Amino acid sequence: MKFNYCRRGIIQWFLAVFCVFHVFISKDAFAGPIVGWGTQVVGVDLSSGFTAISAGGAHSLALKADGSLVTWGDNWAGQCVIPSPNSGFTAIAAGGSHCLGLKEDDSIVAWGYNYDGQCDIPSPNNGFTAIATGASHSLGLKEDGSLVAWGNNEYGQCDIPEPNSGFIAVAAGSYHSLGLKADGSIVTWGDNEYSQCNVPEPNSGFIDIAAGEGHSLALKEDGSIIAWGRNDYGQCNVTEPNTGFIDIAAGEGHSLGLKADGSLIAWGRSDYGECDIPSPNSDFNDIAAGGAHSLALKTDGSIVTWGSNWYGQCNIPLPNRGFAEIDAGRRHSLALKKDSSIIAWGRSYEGQCDIPLPNSGFTDIAAGGYHSLGLKANSSIAAWGNNKYGQCDIPLPNSGFIELAAGRWHSLALKADGSLIAWGDNDYGQCDITLPNNGFINIAAGECHNLALKADGSLVAWGPNNYGQCDIPLPNSGFIGIAAGWCHSLGLKADGSLVAWGRNNYGQCDVPSPNSGFTAISAGGYRSLGLRADGSIVAWGYSQYDIPSPNTDFIAISAGASHNLGIKQCSGYALVGDMTDDCRVDFDDYAVLAAQWRLEKVSWDVGPNGGDGFVNFPDWAVFANGWLHTTDIDALADFAEQWLQPALRCADIAPEPDGDCSVDMLDLAVMASNWLVDCDSDPANPACIIK
Repeated sequence: MKFNYCRRGIIQWFLAVFCVFHVFISKDAFAGPIVGWGTQVVGVDLSSGFTAISAGGAHSLALKADGSLVTWGDNWAGQCVIPSPNSGFTAIAAGGSHCLGLKEDDSIVAWGYNYDGQCDIPSPNNGFTAIATGASHSLGLKEDGSLVAWGNNEYGQCDIPEPNSGFIAVAAGSYHSLGLKADGSIVTWGDNEYSQCNVPEPNSGFIDIAAGEGHSLALKEDGSIIAWGRNDYGQCNVTEPNTGFIDIAAGEGHSLGLKADGSLIAWGRSDYGECDIPSPNSDFNDIAAGGAHSLALKTDGSIVTWGSNWYGQCNIPLPNRGFAEIDAGRRHSLALKKDSSIIAWGRSYEGQCDIPLPNSGFTDIAAGGYHSLGLKANSSIAAWGNNKYGQCDIPLPNSGFIELAAGRWHSLALKADGSLIAWGDNDYGQCDITLPNNGFINIAAGECHNLALKADGSLVAWGPNNYGQCDIPLPNSGFIGIAAGWCHSLGLKADGSLVAWGRNNYGQCDVPSPNSGFTAISAGGYRSLGLRADGSIVAWGYSQYDIPSPNTDFIAISAGASHNLGIKQCSGYALVGDMTDDCRVDFDDYAVLAAQWRLEKVSWDVGPNGGDGFVNFPDWAVFANGWLHTTDIDALADFAEQWLQPALRCADIAPEPDGDCSVDMLDLAVMASNWLVDCDSDPANPACIIK
């Protein structure tokens, strides 16, 4: 379902115009998974375990077999912030910018945008069996066959026709609603501008319903689909042969149909590829259509996504581990991995997520308004994305750089000699560096102003000062960190306290009490973040969003225009063999260990005969045991134990990848090197064996 977002569009335009993009994060942060909240949620594993899906305006919602929910995509109104406890769900519905979840006790939980009361569930909140969401209204089906509606009622979409009984299914479009009766007839109400409420005759024999922005779909008992309403993109022109369908879904201007053979059919608008079904088109058992994106659930419990990706709703970077640094831009995000590569996601219509090749050797990153910067180990800078003001034209010589910052249309870099260089848009003097240009150790770029930290702990600020964002409070000393928002600035003192100045229209400069114990800061738009020494995050200002629970173990933070990022560290345990600091022992770690064996390194000589000068399977047995504390890897543990049984005959040893009848580190090296092979895309790879 996708809907008309006039009100939402105004708010997001407002945020888009008044936002800041580069932020200060802890440079000492080295650890695993990223947590995202705000408009771009990341780290969602869609590979298995799902039982139901739902697509909203620009966000997605999925139900897992264990009753928990996963969300990703646009989160401007908190529609991806699942209320606690995230358990016991049996059904889901994603609306324009809000979500509903049906619980095992037949109650409904609602979250996200609530301007029209679409999240205010009427009492009594019990006895529900099904739910549906429109642009800004919600529907619930009761076990007695009656319907309940709440939220926006501008077009009568919440005025359920009498008699309010005998319903078995419900669907909500932009501003209209559908109800399926037990006798196979359909009842409609609400906006009828495109005749989306005029059910074609005969109104009988229907078994399922779906509603888009201005069109409606219904599935017949004979497996055919009936469509009516808005048809400017052919969303009502059901693809022939119109037979064999078992499920339907309606988006803004496109429609989906699931066939009994597990294949999908899509028709209507496809400007963003929402009708381009990924291959192989088979083994599907559920479908969902959003604003301009589509979801499909496979029989193996995995989810496939396609279509619009402006807010990262289909672009989930995996694996979510091994990150060393993060930076949040206007609508895109950058993350630096410990292997010195960069991951980018979110809006990339100007190439800000198209990382130049080779994607290696990076040591620092900066995400600007519409462009990105990467610092290489050789101290040169790579730049990509929008270059309207020359913000990607790196001044020569391109060498000797040690730190980067990016504003909306300009770039800033710190040299090893303590001097600064700025380039790009200079309408407000943001590229005119304050003299003397020396002695700098840290930099931050706001939308149009800059901050720089001197080695003596003092700050320098330049650029527009219409809100006092460049008026550094006295005493100007003792600073160890800086961050720049749109028109406000933050400074971290050596005693762990914060100083904030500049525009304060949303309280972004009102540092919460106690003002102590901070170790890192970040500023985005009208919002501020502070990281405490205990690993918790404090947020203040406009649209700070709900920090994901548990608010612990964070080691780095970054605030973008309307989304936030945080890097978590492993907590509560230490695993032998977790060589990539991602809180688990997996094949990334195996690859490291295998590489050490081949290079005759012995830093993991830790097994029963530790200290013998070899990395071998007694050492590996300990390594495998660490895995057992987090993931079921019985087969691999058995594999490790075989090394300790020299009496085994060659035929009894399996797996034994290198074929020498000895389970040793060469076998492990083979296993590790083949772990990431994709046989679907590279069937000729020697590692791909036809079963």
